[in-house]
Amino acid sequence: MYRIFIVEDEPAIANAVKNRLEKWGCEVKCAGNFKDIMSGFSEFSPQLVLMDIGLPFYNGFYWCTEIRRVSKVPVVFLSSASDNMNIVMAMNMGGDDFIPKPFDLDVLMAKVQAILRRTYDFSGGVNIIEHKGAILNISDAALTYNGERIDLTKNEYRILLTLLENKGKVISRELLMNKLWETDSYVDENTLSVNVSRLRKKLEKAGLCGFIETKPGMGYIVE
Repeated sequence: MYRIFIVEDEPAIANAVKNRLEKWGCEVKCAGNFKDIMSGFSEFSPQLVLMDIGLPFYNGFYWCTEIRRVSKVPVVFLSSASDNMNIVMAMNMGGDDFIPKPFDLDVLMAKVQAILRRTYDFSGGVNIIEHKGAILNISDAALTYNGERIDLTKNEYRILLTLLENKGKVISRELLMNKLWETDSYVDENTLSVNVSRLRKKLEKAGLCGFIETKPGMGYIVE
């Protein structure tokens, strides 16, 4: 089942597309907060985005650029502003296709299916985890916060991924060492402490203070 995120401020169009996609078996979410599209995107972690250009607050070009900072998920523009300039701009901003309004739902479905098949048959899914504005892209081990990329080592990524996958739970040092053991190098407790300390410094430098908490005698937690 594919997850599709619809960013469209005309309810009639959004609902019509949503209903058709759901009949095809997709899990669909329509954007509700047009001031903060990225929160809905991060929480839903879609495999395709249908994006209108003319939106309240910020246009679709802006949100496509923001999505491209953290994800390679396909973005298909839907717009009545289908002149050559907008089509070229949509592609330059990272769009994968442009479907002019008014459109036929059967044509839309055919294009959506083609893009999903082309994208995920060859490259697999694109998944992200969001917490407190920080976005970890699992597909390329990239962490982004406030539009800035934070480079992580392999061990730092494994630690952060484990903690984010278990948000609200205390993760023991033993479990984290087992995760790091999956690398080619031996990991002892001191190595874990060094990696956690370096990761914290990177997070704090980016403005994420207190992101990872220590529970004495127990382990670490992201809350």
